[in-house]
Amino acid sequence: MVGSKKILEVTLAAALVGGFGTLAATAGEVKDYSPVTQQRLDHPEAGNWLLYRHSYNGQGFSPLKQVDAQNVKQLRPVWTFSTGVKEGHESPPMVNNGVMFVTTPYGQVLALNAKTGDLIWRYHHALPEDLTQLHPTNRGVALWGDNLFLATTDDHLIALDAKTGKEVWNTKVQDYQKGQYMTLEPLVVNGKVMVGGSGGEFGVRGYVAAFDADSGKELWRTYTIPEPGQPGSDTWSGDAWKTGGGPVWITGTYDPKRNIAYWGTGNAAPWPGDQHPGDNLYTSSVIALNPDTGKMVGFHQYHPNDSWDWDEIDSPILISNMKDHGQTFDGLVHPGRDGYLWVLKQTSHGIDFVSGEPFVGQNAFKGLDETGRPIVDPAHKPATNKDVSFCPSLWGGKDWPSASYNPDTKLLYIPANNNMCESIEGKKQTLVVGQLWTGADTDNAKLLPSANHIGELQAWNLETGKQAWMHPFAKSQLFGSTLTTAGDLVFVGGTNDRMFRAFDAKTGKLLWEQKTNSGIMGMPVAYEVDGQEYIAIQSGWGVDAQRIQNMLAKTSMKVNPDVPQGGVVWVFALQNAPTE
Repeated sequence: MVGSKKILEVTLAAALVGGFGTLAATAGEVKDYSPVTQQRLDHPEAGNWLLYRHSYNGQGFSPLKQVDAQNVKQLRPVWTFSTGVKEGHESPPMVNNGVMFVTTPYGQVLALNAKTGDLIWRYHHALPEDLTQLHPTNRGVALWGDNLFLATTDDHLIALDAKTGKEVWNTKVQDYQKGQYMTLEPLVVNGKVMVGGSGGEFGVRGYVAAFDADSGKELWRTYTIPEPGQPGSDTWSGDAWKTGGGPVWITGTYDPKRNIAYWGTGNAAPWPGDQHPGDNLYTSSVIALNPDTGKMVGFHQYHPNDSWDWDEIDSPILISNMKDHGQTFDGLVHPGRDGYLWVLKQTSHGIDFVSGEPFVGQNAFKGLDETGRPIVDPAHKPATNKDVSFCPSLWGGKDWPSASYNPDTKLLYIPANNNMCESIEGKKQTLVVGQLWTGADTDNAKLLPSANHIGELQAWNLETGKQAWMHPFAKSQLFGSTLTTAGDLVFVGGTNDRMFRAFDAKTGKLLWEQKTNSGIMGMPVAYEVDGQEYIAIQSGWGVDAQRIQNMLAKTSMKVNPDVPQGGVVWVFALQNAPTE
């Protein structure tokens, strides 16, 4: 998940601006709140943003088109709101009929007027002073009924009244003192609130769990590492399954037709694969779960015996009516951290492999066999007492930031990182509960000799399997999710120059850009209020993007490691947009 010879362990006091530390909600109330139903989640309105990637399919596509490729140059900031918090701001601004809900690092939730930016209420979750974790961020609240659901870094799932910000219930999910923590936006299906936990670098056992939206009672828990006697347990040796990793820290996608939730899983622990022999199911995989019962109904492992810290936690994008040898199928598309663009098939018996091709430079795999299993090059696979280099770096061809798919252009837009490799030296390390346990030293980003850039915004034609266009970013990584819209646009931040940009979705031409207060790691969204379309993003640099920045500063690229921090919500609209 992360790497350095001395990995930064972020504590509560490290990045707060202001002295809040008590459990509280400010005065204020949302008037005429619109309850979120299963019907609304199944068929999300174009003008709202009710799910992590707008819809259950994870496409990150907005049907709004008032802002388009012809007029986007007229886009202007209409309001901003400072969160008062440093570190990486990664959550999408969730919007429900004129009310915006924003989360920040360190357990803060804001309710804002989505048209004016006025604060309605603010919630602070008190975090324990002894909390240690690698990512103090949060990726958003889920919406259901009259409540919001927040997963916290001290491992609690909290229901808030959407109108007031007051707690409805608070459930402990795991024990943060054992290295468990949560950063993801929960996924709600039919009143079941599903979450998963981070902590792959602490020797945890990953899981997905569901809780009753009304009471907070746990309904089921499915572990990503099978215990002895369960299917897949023969892929583990000895007691390695107890500390095997496989964390789940990005929101799943969901297929209402089949009633299946798809979740990505993270790295095996510790990093060197020779310390946990076997394929290590179900790490670095996509798993298919029945949300009613938690039963696993299918899986595909992207790379067995993960040794590169290539978490594949970004859930696959669901795309219907894809074609394979003339046959139409419902696809699962995943641009992987391992540098491969994976196309899988939903079937009645689970998940089938269709294709996989590198979308960035890759030397750890010599190719894939007919089942999709990588043919690994041992020379580029980290092992104990060896210093091994590999491409892409441990940050991957694409880390957790999400790609998007536009059903109009039929292109997939990937925030990729190319030309950056890594070296890892494996070592034996005793597990101490609650402390880092990577089994490796790494602080060595290596640029390819021909590299003149790292970040790439890529567009892929999934029908041909070919790249349609690519925009490079000189002297910067690209570490931000993409948004694509019916206005033939792609929006993305993610660069160290603090820019937020819009590209022509068909050609890749840069059409508009706006410098913000900080680097952008957050997820862009589009919404509508009173007939006007808005584009919103959180600017706020930190965590992994800053760690990559520090590594790039030591390479021949010689970037400035200092990127300003501080969270601000930015909202844009057309200068002379029509309104009702």
